[in-house]
Amino acid sequence: MTYYKKEYKRRLSFGQGNNALITLIAINLVIFVIFIFIEAIFYLRYENRQEAIAAFNNNVLSWFTLPADINKIGSRPWTIITHMFLHTSFWHVFANMLWLWMFGYIMQDLTGNKKIFPVFIYGALAGALAFVLAYNFFPALKPQLLVQSALGASAGIMAIAVAATMVAPGYRIFPMLNGGIPLWILTTVYIIIDLATIPVKNAGGHIAHLAGALMGVLFIYFFRKGYDWGKWMNDLFDWFNDLFNPDKPKKGKQIKHELFYKATATPYKKTPNVTEQRIDEILDKISQKGYNSLNEEEKELLKRASEKDR
Repeated sequence: MTYYKKEYKRRLSFGQGNNALITLIAINLVIFVIFIFIEAIFYLRYENRQEAIAAFNNNVLSWFTLPADINKIGSRPWTIITHMFLHTSFWHVFANMLWLWMFGYIMQDLTGNKKIFPVFIYGALAGALAFVLAYNFFPALKPQLLVQSALGASAGIMAIAVAATMVAPGYRIFPMLNGGIPLWILTTVYIIIDLATIPVKNAGGHIAHLAGALMGVLFIYFFRKGYDWGKWMNDLFDWFNDLFNPDKPKKGKQIKHELFYKATATPYKKTPNVTEQRIDEILDKISQKGYNSLNEEEKELLKRASEKDR
């Protein structure tokens, strides 16, 4: 297998370590399975299907979806987070995870491994805020205030789709189709499909998804200005992860890199061997932090590997 084929296979793999996109998809799917299992228990307890659905919604689902009523949110503040990972329909979660994988893969390829979760969470929170404000301040929506609630990852996925498009609108997918389809076209199709499939009576859903898209624009805009809104999330995750990392150096100890000669000139030019293990490590680094994180030696090694396969 050539180097390019192995690289393409690795980039499409679901088995890469520290892959934020796969982790996010896994969280959504695990939560979906848990709630489907709980719903199945309710079907076994009630003879009437409608009674089972009503009991499940009132006793379980309503405690995790985001209510439009601000008073209810005050008694269930965790719903601000839980609603964005919750799906109750197979086709809902299937469509959302498919779009998440498509746009998340592209964004991770462009920006590295540390932007997926922040953009998703900010987009979902923006959608939640817009959803609640719409039902509380728009007169036409106020009659539905007490019965409407939000759930699903769509606002967060919308933010990822728009953010990826902001980074590289000309990024092309499916290159075998006349040179590829530009990313901005795929994003436009996604937005049209997303908004068209929301029930007409759920106007708050349209508003929430558009708010997610706006958050994707704002995240990349301010990132280009030097403000990384996701840094604190990544720092928090790294801190928590290091608590359970036995290989982390203890506080106060420094890792020393010593040179055993003091000459000003390098006695020889270091030319590392091109090994499959070394190439795999470099590809993992690109997947997690982006191409710009490579040092000159790693870039040169990758270049030599590509020339070797020609």
